Amino acid sequence: MKDEFSPCYVELSKSSLQKNISFLKNYVGEDVVFSSVIKGNAYGHGIDYFVPLAEECGIRHFSVFSSDEARKACRASTHEDTHVMIMGMIRNDVIAWAIEHDVSFFIFELDRLKAAAEEAKRIGKPARVHLHLETGMNRLGLDSDQFGETAQLIKDHSEYLQIDGLCTHYAGAESVGNYVRIQEQIDRFEEYTSWFEEQGIDAENYHTACSASTLNYPETIMDMVRIGIAQYGFWPNRETYMNFVKKYPEINAKHEDPLERVISWKSEVMSTKRVPAGEFIGYGNTYLTSRNQQIATVPIGYSHGFGRNLTNVGIVLINGERAPVAGLVNMNLLTVDITDISNVQKGDEVVIIGKQGDQEMTVASFSEMRNFMNYEVLVQIPSTLPRYIV
Repeated sequence: MKDEFSPCYVELSKSSLQKNISFLKNYVGEDVVFSSVIKGNAYGHGIDYFVPLAEECGIRHFSVFSSDEARKACRASTHEDTHVMIMGMIRNDVIAWAIEHDVSFFIFELDRLKAAAEEAKRIGKPARVHLHLETGMNRLGLDSDQFGETAQLIKDHSEYLQIDGLCTHYAGAESVGNYVRIQEQIDRFEEYTSWFEEQGIDAENYHTACSASTLNYPETIMDMVRIGIAQYGFWPNRETYMNFVKKYPEINAKHEDPLERVISWKSEVMSTKRVPAGEFIGYGNTYLTSRNQQIATVPIGYSHGFGRNLTNVGIVLINGERAPVAGLVNMNLLTVDITDISNVQKGDEVVIIGKQGDQEMTVASFSEMRNFMNYEVLVQIPSTLPRYIV
């Protein structure tokens, strides 16, 4: 049942998600833990909606950036055996909540490790931690000169620190331009994990691979992979897709992308109007009619994530045809030229991202119009829009 109060909405395809997860699990191996990355409101798909949907598709491990996302994921989960892992921000005074709710978290500072041991001892339950090692990203991670103190802290508090993982993150595995840097990181991670093992510190899981490194560097597939953009049906970039199909010609032979877009974004025609030739449409003088034109207003604007920079260049689908934006994109509405589209009526479906008839507006085409990455377009879809599973 659609929300009759909302001017636009998002649809999530369960069959597409299941196809993506099945393809990726088959690729990485069934014994590898598939951690679904749901940071950025599940890449715009909505944590509240996506977590139970992914659980229906067999996912039991989720990665978030911060503790607020972890709390949302825990609340959204419908399975007792689902686990949530925080890869980034958690304040020391929230660590107790994480321990109590069996949420694991990355350690990239000694201060956080000490706080985890103290809180775990106070609560009487081990903290589940992942040691995030600095291998060359130079953003977050324990530096090699901190390893000695890290190992000693773990030994001193072995009863209260459960080492769920040893991990790192690669600095741009989607681009061949970073190949040397990635190889150096792979080598360092192997060296560093060997050092910890020599100290008697073993991890439950060794994990380094995101979507890009999983697809471009199979050797980075370890005990667990952290899959973000790919599970939603998008390749990290075109280069990754081309490399993959070149490496696996049997996929290329099918002439079909093994990943399917999960998300669609839709609205409706709010009103139609006939505008004579030689008239400006909307605010200012950015669009002048060159003939007698039929214009439709759509109740979606830059407050909904349809950027103002799509003025006179954006495209939506109406009645299976491409309708170009005509005039300034406003805060809450936009106007499109429907002169050459027959029989457009108030209430007709408008597709911003998705399929309609034989036409499709992809996230890639939408992002190219905005000069954005896929990631940026997705996460800017407001969390307030209703989501529906289809």
